[in-house]
Amino acid sequence: MEKDQTDNPAHAPTVRLAFRVSYLGSRFYGSQMQADHRTVEGEFVAACQRLSLFDNWRKAGFLSAGRTDRGVHACGQVIAFSTDASDRARTVINTQLPPDLWCNDYADVSPEFHPRFDAKSRTYRYYFSNSSHDPAAMDRAAQLFLGSHNFTNFARVKDKNPYRNILAARVGEEDEFVFFEVKAESFLWHQVRCMASALLRVGDGGADESSITRLLESDADRPLQPAPAEGLILWDTDCGIRWTPVTLEGQSGAFIDHLKRHHALMEKMCRVLKNGKDLNP
Repeated sequence: MEKDQTDNPAHAPTVRLAFRVSYLGSRFYGSQMQADHRTVEGEFVAACQRLSLFDNWRKAGFLSAGRTDRGVHACGQVIAFSTDASDRARTVINTQLPPDLWCNDYADVSPEFHPRFDAKSRTYRYYFSNSSHDPAAMDRAAQLFLGSHNFTNFARVKDKNPYRNILAARVGEEDEFVFFEVKAESFLWHQVRCMASALLRVGDGGADESSITRLLESDADRPLQPAPAEGLILWDTDCGIRWTPVTLEGQSGAFIDHLKRHHALMEKMCRVLKNGKDLNP
């Protein structure tokens, strides 16, 4: 019997795929492709090429929903590309990605899908390094961000429009950490980290809640310094997609298990070192 031509990759239809991507940003020099540094996009493209999903990433329309800086993490980045090996991409992509980068979900999207321009909103979370703050005061202050404001005092604006529309903002507590969660149509460079810095001053008692309003409505005495990158997570990118889970297998799962054990060990060592003077020889 004559073989169906659809079994031949040369005749396979080209499909545009979107993936919801997570990564630990500590060992990446940001997300955007760079020739001389390890980046999220660079590692993702390399994995796709090892799987022969495409040869040229530009011709494949490889795109991300946005950029994250060096050290920033994600559980809601969106990456899209077109391929004639869509089944392979859906089933084994995680086996070729490095252990600190993995796909959670996938979706077949239209050929015109652009993860950046089709994103309706983006949500970030910032986790503060300790819980010795006043989360109630921080949450009240966070509500002052809602709506459209001039964020010149909260970002590196350069030639961008400094106005951004904040759709939701809150400060909460989770697993003994205080976090700031904010949702907007788009953000300026360092905006969320500077917003977190302003809220931290409120939580520590170094500024009152109305300091947020003053920063939004007038010139600052001195520029806000962004909070450290390692506390920031790109939490979600809403592109109006209905996602299908990707099986997490191979290196990614093993790396998370290793990371949990490593953190547990470090917590144990800190307790031992802190209390060492009280231990019997």
